[in-house]
Amino acid sequence: MRFLKAVALLPLFIISAPIALAATVDDAKPNIVLVLMDNFGYGEIGVYGGGVMRGAATPRIDSIAAEGFQLTNFNVEAECTPSRSALMTGRYGIRTRQRPGGPPRGVWYGITKWEITLAEMLSDSGYATAIFGKWHLGDTEGRYPTDQGFDEWIGIPRSSDRAFWPDSNSFTPGSHPDAVFTHVMSSKRGEKPKQLEVYDRKKRTTIDRDITDQAIDFIKRKAKSGQPFFTFLSYTQTHEPVDPHPDYYGKTGNGSFADVLAQTDAYVGELLDTIDRLGLKENTIFIFTSDNGREGVPRSFGFTGPWRGGMFSPYEGSLRVPFLVRWPGKIPPRQVSNEIVHQIDLFPTLAKIVGAGIPDDRTMDGVDQSQFLMGKSEKSARESVIIYIGNELFGVKWRNWKLLLKEMDKDSYAIRTMAYPSVYNLLVDPKEEVPELNYLNDTWVDFPLYQVLEDHQASIAQDPGSPDP
Repeated sequence: MRFLKAVALLPLFIISAPIALAATVDDAKPNIVLVLMDNFGYGEIGVYGGGVMRGAATPRIDSIAAEGFQLTNFNVEAECTPSRSALMTGRYGIRTRQRPGGPPRGVWYGITKWEITLAEMLSDSGYATAIFGKWHLGDTEGRYPTDQGFDEWIGIPRSSDRAFWPDSNSFTPGSHPDAVFTHVMSSKRGEKPKQLEVYDRKKRTTIDRDITDQAIDFIKRKAKSGQPFFTFLSYTQTHEPVDPHPDYYGKTGNGSFADVLAQTDAYVGELLDTIDRLGLKENTIFIFTSDNGREGVPRSFGFTGPWRGGMFSPYEGSLRVPFLVRWPGKIPPRQVSNEIVHQIDLFPTLAKIVGAGIPDDRTMDGVDQSQFLMGKSEKSARESVIIYIGNELFGVKWRNWKLLLKEMDKDSYAIRTMAYPSVYNLLVDPKEEVPELNYLNDTWVDFPLYQVLEDHQASIAQDPGSPDP
């Protein structure tokens, strides 16, 4: 184990497990397949009110809910890179951006080499690890996926918006050292990543097919070897540009977004079928979720269901995404809960399940949700989450209440610092339309809301930061 001795003080509302190995839930370490969509709204798939209403049924993705647990209050960070950072580290994205000295790093920096990732934790526990698809957590030497715990990687280092560049007739080569075409990349642990095809609009249409095939091949290889595996399938859809595979172009008759929805459902179905045919169903945790809500730009066709806003905003349409998980025999079927869970909880939850330690030399914001997910508790292990946009603290959620210190203009992204914070009851006012609706009857809620904020701010003030690079 590479975990160091504790040096960080933890606020009361943060739970950090000791370094000693916990008892496993089962002697056999379960395989883990994590499917992560890109800018995929809450309301896209059938069990969240989408599917046929969005122009394409999603029976295969919906089947995960039928066989497992559906969360309706699963929270993420508001942008791709902070969200992926939180998922990989079990820590709010702001922590890895904190420098030991000086201002925080930029929001798209990614994670530093010092961070311990979900892949590193699982690798240290005997897992084979692979990522297929988007990384977006570092594209300099020593910060690619295979430098951060993954045995192998094929995918893109940055964002899909760069797929527009090679097809643009106004692109200016040589304008800046960083303004270069993105390539699909490939690497194995200990090797320098190789550049493959240019990631243009043509490649955009086929990459999710490619990485699905690569993930299936990895699962088959590891099933044959008998080694437990962690397969992280980080799809590039439905980030702009939403370009379906040629096999799916026009298939629904409802436009490219619906075609991609049908395509994704089929690909997830192939993954599920592979797991089932290999006899791995009972010993595989299968998760489907997203990094954040739909694209924030007006031309985006994404759907956030009943929630206000999209990515880059502090509203529920940005912060709530689908989360489905199945693990037959361990997670009871057909569970649905509106209890608060955050993506940072996956790290300690999976660590508990596989019997791994978690780092105790840094603040861990995630909490173990294994008892909750397996139906042994009706309550989540958390009741609050912190809300950041970039490096700015916007507010907090506590139970069904939300406090925003700042709001955002839906057209210009202009930030408005409120003279008096907005307080929403998300059960009474799910669209966050009337800040004081029901609030005057319940101003007592200020106390727990502000307590969570104060505890977090104290924790950040004590945080020594994440060393370069």
